[in-house]
Amino acid sequence: MKNKSNKDTWQDRLHEIIYEADTKEGKLFDVILLWAILLSIALVMLESVKEYDAKYHDFFNAAEWVITIIFTLEYIARIISVKKPKEYIFSFYGIIDLLSTIPKYLSIFFVGTHALVALRGLRLLRVFRILKLTRFIGATNNLSKALKASRYRILVFIFAVLVLCIIMGTVMYLIEGDDSGFTSIPKGIYWAIVTLTTVGYGDISPQTGFGQFIASIVMILGYGIIAIPTGIVTAEFTKQSEKNIHTNTKSCTSCAANNHQDQADFCHVCGSKL
Repeated sequence: MKNKSNKDTWQDRLHEIIYEADTKEGKLFDVILLWAILLSIALVMLESVKEYDAKYHDFFNAAEWVITIIFTLEYIARIISVKKPKEYIFSFYGIIDLLSTIPKYLSIFFVGTHALVALRGLRLLRVFRILKLTRFIGATNNLSKALKASRYRILVFIFAVLVLCIIMGTVMYLIEGDDSGFTSIPKGIYWAIVTLTTVGYGDISPQTGFGQFIASIVMILGYGIIAIPTGIVTAEFTKQSEKNIHTNTKSCTSCAANNHQDQADFCHVCGSKL
């Protein structure tokens, strides 16, 4: 019975270090993990430059193996530190952790084959580990909730913009015609989207005075339209921030869920006691 208690204490301690950031050890773990993530991304980016890869290929390969082993140990530690490993393995971050770790191991079986080209693209999945940085930014959860709460209003807004682009594209097709590059209505709609979003490739442009007048109106509308979704999300973000002002970094030892209320005694996901 004593051994079981020691095991539980060791597992809980490991869980506190890995999943929570309100202890000295937890903060140190987060900082080390952060630098490992950034370093792994930098190595993948530098390796994609042919000049650097030709000169430092062996160094890149060795460094990637070291980082891959670190990520592997971290992945295993996350599994054994929770009481319900499946909850972590099949969670969003669990899948990201796995996908960003296995490509280097897969390279053992694909080296020297044509599949290596596709494998190099697969290895870029490691970039998705940058999503783990959201664990260090408490406001990220509020932002995701704000986006979710605003999705219907944003969809209605996008639909309205699409209708406006169709109308403007059709009008420009009728005004400018083939001589100015507006050879079809879809081409006119493409021009309207590029202009309204203030991208302005310049591959198609109105040549007539009336067409340029319409284009000026579309450009001005573009600046106003860009601000609308920002305002919608900002309003929801403020609401979510006020609702979640009392959340903390306490993480569930069973399913690894976090962002619980300060006075919470049970997990809001699986119901386990915190």
